[in-house]
This record gives sequence, C-alpha cells and structure tokens, in this order.
Amino acid sequence: MIHPRSLALLSRKGISTEGYASKSWDSLPYIPDIVITVCGNAAGEVCPAYLAPAIRAHWEVDDPDKATGSDAEIDRAFETAYKILKIRIQALLALPLAELKGDPIQLQVELDHIGTLTI
Repeated sequence: MIHPRSLALLSRKGISTEGYASKSWDSLPYIPDIVITVCGNAAGEVCPAYLAPAIRAHWEVDDPDKATGSDAEIDRAFETAYKILKIRIQALLALPLAELKGDPIQLQVELDHIGTLTI
C-alpha cells in the first residue's frame, strides 16, 4: 500500500498516480539492469535482497513514514524525501546511459555519486 501522505504530496506536485501501485519485483515484466535501494539504514530498515544480476546502488533516504512530531513536521519529512529523490532521479536521467552501459565500473561510480546528492 502506498502511504496516503505520499499520494497527497504527489497530487500537490501535479504528479498523477493513476494506475500505479506498489508491487514486488517478481511481477516486473523484465529483469532490471540497475537496482537502486533507498531504505534509510539510520531508521533501522533492512533493504530487500535482490538476487538477480544487476548493477546495484544504495541511495539512502530517511523513511518519512518513521517521522514523528506535528502534522507539519511529518509533512516536511515527506517533502524532504521527495526533494532528495527528485534531485537524484534527475541526475540519473541526465547520465549518458547508452555510453555507460559499456562501462559498468564507471556507471557504478556515477550511481554511487548520485546517491550522495542532497538538498
């Protein structure tokens, strides 16, 4: 289930979630070449183990669902996670992936660097 605050945040940003749902990678129609985990180890979460061959990167983001405080403070935690992920996804999409596909070591370097970007 997708957290209601996530859905509300995406709606405020004008991002439609129509037809999207959380799912297992077992139901993906293809095997991904890149797997990026975002669980926040600081929050005591365990990242799921993906056993198929893939380039892996970990982009730790504190889980806003673990935030405490007032509604405004919790909403800020969701906003912060959104902003961090947006910056990182934009950086991923800006990579010359066609070129990097032939250089998995450099791709790994780039993915690891992106995981350090913050707001």
